[in-house]
Amino acid sequence: MERTPIPVLTVQTAPYEDQRPTGGGGLRRPTGLFESQRNYLPNFVQSLLSSVDLRDRQGCTMVVGSDGRYFSRAAIEIVVQMAAANGIGRLVIGQNGILSTPAVSCIIRKIKAAGGIILTASHSPGGPGGEFGVKFEVANGGPAPDAVSDKIYQISKTLEEYTICPDLRVDLSRLGRQEFDLENKFKPFRVEIVDSVDIYLNLLRNIFDFNAIRNLLTGPNQIKIRIDAMNGVMGPYVRRILCDELGAPANSAINCVPLEDFGGQRPDPNLTYATALLEAMRGGEYGFGAAFDADGDRYMILGQNGFFVNASDSLAIIAANLSCIPYFCQMGVRGFGRSMPTSTALDKVAKVMKVPVYETPTGWRYFSNLMDSGRCSLCGEESFGTGSDHLREKDGLWAVLVWLSILAARKQSVEEIVRDHWAKFGRHYYCRFDYEALEPRTAYFIMRDLEALITDKSFSHQQFAVGNNIYSVERTDSFEYIDPVDGTVTKRQAVLSPLIAIALKISQIHERTGRKGPTVIT
Repeated sequence: MERTPIPVLTVQTAPYEDQRPTGGGGLRRPTGLFESQRNYLPNFVQSLLSSVDLRDRQGCTMVVGSDGRYFSRAAIEIVVQMAAANGIGRLVIGQNGILSTPAVSCIIRKIKAAGGIILTASHSPGGPGGEFGVKFEVANGGPAPDAVSDKIYQISKTLEEYTICPDLRVDLSRLGRQEFDLENKFKPFRVEIVDSVDIYLNLLRNIFDFNAIRNLLTGPNQIKIRIDAMNGVMGPYVRRILCDELGAPANSAINCVPLEDFGGQRPDPNLTYATALLEAMRGGEYGFGAAFDADGDRYMILGQNGFFVNASDSLAIIAANLSCIPYFCQMGVRGFGRSMPTSTALDKVAKVMKVPVYETPTGWRYFSNLMDSGRCSLCGEESFGTGSDHLREKDGLWAVLVWLSILAARKQSVEEIVRDHWAKFGRHYYCRFDYEALEPRTAYFIMRDLEALITDKSFSHQQFAVGNNIYSVERTDSFEYIDPVDGTVTKRQAVLSPLIAIALKISQIHERTGRKGPTVIT
């Protein structure tokens, strides 16, 4: 029986002025805005798809996934319908719409797709009152560079119509290929529903010594671990890889069912929000603990008795122990990258290893450029994003497996490894304050006052007394980055000043703004 072709419709719309991607081709807004504002999601998806040149878009393959948060299924349906109408030839989608950000990057690179769309708002809350986001990955499997984000924004400001196949329906639960005939299209549109874990797991098998990790978790000197997926996308990955593949007991993994509202908790792996894991680790029963954010690209490490490993130390310790990972023994280490807010602990390791360090603005897209050019093997940010050139995204589970590999090779506890590192390379301190849901005017004044403080000539070499210690200002800066690959200049990315001076200024700002909410100090 011949199928009736699905119609392709052109829908009139009006542009929105607020659809500028925040970096890496991503748009993050309150979920209610996506649901209530007419054509808000279709407008951005059309702008995103139109940013790909028509000749590259026609018949190409793209990857689609989500962290499972509220509104993801409805959004995937719209993305599929619009991709088909805009000439995309094939979509590869994780089963039930679930794919971690690292897995999307992995699949894009594996099948040589033109790019991917990830429906996530990272560590932000889910549910109807939470946040939702759309993120664009390019052909290297990394976040869209600034030029692509700018193009998306320019298109969004003048958009008058979008194309869609509203009658197209995909069964996200059924593995395998589904084909659809469209009006005025010579070839059928294909959707392939793939296992969310398989391709990513195969990549990890080629990076790590799974036998060594398995022996750590199941052998005579095994350690007990506690892994919190925080009801985000990582649940299926933790179950399949750490439990089924590497032998950790099933009760090692908690909060492993992806939920639309993440169980009412914020899926942010830090000491403020991963409190269930922290309390479990403080009991002393477990030797290693980890938590992941909603889309699986960030992580946190805890040792026995709740010993906390801050993000900058974790990055430096991973760098110092890359010889524990077969991948790096084979590929070598070419250089390291860190974001400007990340401490210089990594720099000390690089100096000993005689490899360069690249200091970049915040945003993984800057690391992607370095890795594509062969300059960089390992990168990290102070927000617990860490990854290597195996992908072009930060990768939380990869970082956890690196730590387990280090524990297996060195036969020490987390705390012992960290303290040995401090003894060899010195200990670095940094401080992070999270300002959440600040009114834009207040945020503007905070940055204005801070920049005025550090750029004042009288501030240079100023001294501050704290207890019996005297601290002098060594250097201040408004951070500017020149990409060593293409020469692109990115200005005013951060203000740089000694920690003590910033801390004193922030305390004044707290008094003036009446700031309330979580503060993370490491």
